[in-house]
Amino acid sequence: MNEANEIVRPNGQIVGVDVGGTFTDLITIDQETKDVHLAKVPSTMDNQAFGVLAALNAAEVEFPAIDLIIHGTTTTTNAVLERKLSRTGLITTAGFRDILELGRRTRPKAYGMRGEFRPIVPRNLRLEIPERIDAAGEVIVPLDEVAVKRATEELLAQGCESVVIHFLHAYANSRHEERAAEIVSQVWPNNYITMGHALLSESREFERGVTAAVNASVQPLLESYIRRLVDDLADKGYDGEVLIMNGNGGMVSSSLVAHEAAKTVMSGPASGVMAAAYTGRKAGIEDLLTYDMGGTSTDVALILGAEPAVSNEIEVEYAMPIHVPMVDVRTVGAGGGSIARVNAGNLLEVGPESAGAAPGPIFYGQGGTKPTISDANLLLGRLNPEKLNSVETAVSFKDIERIFQDQLGTPLDVDATGAAAAIIRIANTKMAGAIRMVSLSLGADPRDFVLFAFGGAGPLHATALARELGVPKVMVPCRPGITSALGCVVADLRHDFVNTLNQPLDGADMDEVHAIFAAQMAEGERLVDKEKVEISGIKRVHSVDMQFVGQTHLLRVPLHTPTPDREELRALFEAAYFKRFQVELAEIKANLVNINTSVIGIRAELDLSTLIDPAGRKARLEEAKSGTRWVYFNDGWHEVPIYWRDHLPLDLELGGAAIIEQMDSTTLVEPGDIAHGDDDGNIIITVGAAS
Repeated sequence: MNEANEIVRPNGQIVGVDVGGTFTDLITIDQETKDVHLAKVPSTMDNQAFGVLAALNAAEVEFPAIDLIIHGTTTTTNAVLERKLSRTGLITTAGFRDILELGRRTRPKAYGMRGEFRPIVPRNLRLEIPERIDAAGEVIVPLDEVAVKRATEELLAQGCESVVIHFLHAYANSRHEERAAEIVSQVWPNNYITMGHALLSESREFERGVTAAVNASVQPLLESYIRRLVDDLADKGYDGEVLIMNGNGGMVSSSLVAHEAAKTVMSGPASGVMAAAYTGRKAGIEDLLTYDMGGTSTDVALILGAEPAVSNEIEVEYAMPIHVPMVDVRTVGAGGGSIARVNAGNLLEVGPESAGAAPGPIFYGQGGTKPTISDANLLLGRLNPEKLNSVETAVSFKDIERIFQDQLGTPLDVDATGAAAAIIRIANTKMAGAIRMVSLSLGADPRDFVLFAFGGAGPLHATALARELGVPKVMVPCRPGITSALGCVVADLRHDFVNTLNQPLDGADMDEVHAIFAAQMAEGERLVDKEKVEISGIKRVHSVDMQFVGQTHLLRVPLHTPTPDREELRALFEAAYFKRFQVELAEIKANLVNINTSVIGIRAELDLSTLIDPAGRKARLEEAKSGTRWVYFNDGWHEVPIYWRDHLPLDLELGGAAIIEQMDSTTLVEPGDIAHGDDDGNIIITVGAAS
């Protein structure tokens, strides 16, 4: 490591902060004293920095005492989804400016007659210049440097803030893109110049072009936000490093993040998955289905062998493929704030529209008048109705019940309780479908996994989802509502590399393959060494993307060495293909497409048991009991005990039904389930153990 790494004190105070669609969550851990402080405040989507500062103030941190801040952000994700992007131009090969619009000849609605698609870069800002390189990397048409300069001046005249240089087959020979970037940089007023091959050195010009266009269009927004946040923190007295979560589950310095801004898409969801992988590994449970239910949406992902599934082919929305490695997270519009309504066909719908943090669910008392999933849980006794009295502009239980009856119950010919129960069933069905998608699509059976439930609302629905999916156990971490912020604290540094070879395996130069792996490792280690963060070691992960000749889709094949021989690659690919599809294609030749390496700087271990103050735990289960409450289940109302989680003994064992409350979440243990604790403070629920 270089001398810059000595800036960070390994035993100092670390802050993790995650900005969600509804709440901004924060955790601060003093690694020397083991003190933990938590905060959950409404997100400020117009300027996320306000929410981050509010969370730091709520946790009562002393800014000069902080050694490191790690931040998961939705800045780039929101910008892409809402199309609030900077004005971006494209310089491309003559005849190919419409690649971003033609795409893959799909339709926004597979079975619809109408659909809308807006490319990242409008047609008038996509300019062509004479140049051509073929798939073998040979120059067919030399680069017209005068045309490059002319195109640059035209884009500047049209008010472009960033520019993409995207030439055909630049992955095979990058000289034209590199020379064009030199010409553009002579007159471009900033550093927002993206070369397609530099971000993604693989074939498929559509995906490479879209990825580069996304990167360029969010660069100014991300850098502006990060600069503003860093300045605000400095004004408060913080002079340390700010690390930003990438979508691949790793972190990168705030000073470097804007260069590859597209990699921060899915930053927030990735942090939760990394926390789940870390928690599961420490608990000896390495195969997990993660289920993160927040206020706006639910994110699900698969973890196998303590390693989250990572995909290079995430499509954020229609015709928006971002081909950089990201944790494979699937999202559905079902969160605590998801609004329920009766549609024109007199059917009950739940989501995707959300009440968000403002006005939020009805019981927030901030003017919300539409029934939500959280309101349904309140009516069913799963959330504490006594907390209504703590809201300044309190809404009574009767008022919520009346709204449910008027808007849902009467049209559906059921009472308010029946309407609330129906909302929960529909929401659970949607979330179970997402979990099936992320598991079955990767050839995994949900019954072989443990469901890791987090997010503020996740533990309320987890056991019902487990029953739906046949999952035998549910794992609820110490701080479910703050888990994504925890992911920022425990995440490693990570840099991913992809290079396209795209050759039949029989004809591939294996020395060239080995050289590419070596170059990827060297560059990754150089980037890790630049980070001002203490690490305990470096891990290198290698894989290749392969296909049978004639196929279009790729299969990721993990490798145990960066120097595989040809027959080893063939055997590994055929085994992986058979495992995924249960088909052997002995007569078809294999094609070696991409060479991949991830270089991971491993952070120091964290004692998870300190996330709940050990001094507050009681010796006996009965001492943690705070009362009883009537709670509705499928077979009717039950009077169930209520426990305060911070008081539960580590070695707890209790049979359902029960409610476990804590500062950031509520856990529901259904009738017939058994919950026990482990040494890290997690709660493991065995589903239907007593039935």
